[in-house]
Amino acid sequence: MKTQLFRFALALFICCTQLGFATPEELKTMENKAQKDVVVMQTSLGEIKLELFSKEAPVTVKNFLDYVAAGFYDHTIFHRVIDGFMIQGGGFTKDFDQKPTKAPIKNEAGNNISNKKGTIAMARTSEPNSATAQFFINVADNTFLDHHGETPRDFGYCVFGQVISGMDVVDQIRKVKTGSYAGHGDVPKETVEIISIKKEQN
Repeated sequence: MKTQLFRFALALFICCTQLGFATPEELKTMENKAQKDVVVMQTSLGEIKLELFSKEAPVTVKNFLDYVAAGFYDHTIFHRVIDGFMIQGGGFTKDFDQKPTKAPIKNEAGNNISNKKGTIAMARTSEPNSATAQFFINVADNTFLDHHGETPRDFGYCVFGQVISGMDVVDQIRKVKTGSYAGHGDVPKETVEIISIKKEQN
């Protein structure tokens, strides 16, 4: 009887050790994993996976994910490609019709995240708080796009995520031949389609 009780107590201890006593570091890792928002972008040149910075740019990430959930980006294009700078998309169809968007959002460029190679940021007009749906992926370290002040010129462009796989696809896109089309410059001569963007389930 004592032997059975001892074995039961030992089994319970092992179970508690495995399930109930994570270290602070393990808890932090688990928390970070649970909080990560990841999207998968399927393009005509391959797949790009992006991690979104929900803590650092909550308004921007929510806005982007709302467009994703609505299927807004499906069958849009990368309409502006500049090698050594960035690739921009999320606003035009393959017929180069501009898609209607929701209201502009607050610019969160002051989140101390730099426009480094592989990051994704919101495109906008010269008005700081004018971003809607269009985004760009930096293909170089573009720190001049960072938040440097409160004036429209210095406000910067909000980074809200980074490429975690598929940078080779980004590199393929940045190398495509471009020209002018429908009054726009730096347009890929062969369409680079964003087939879909889907949120990855945790």
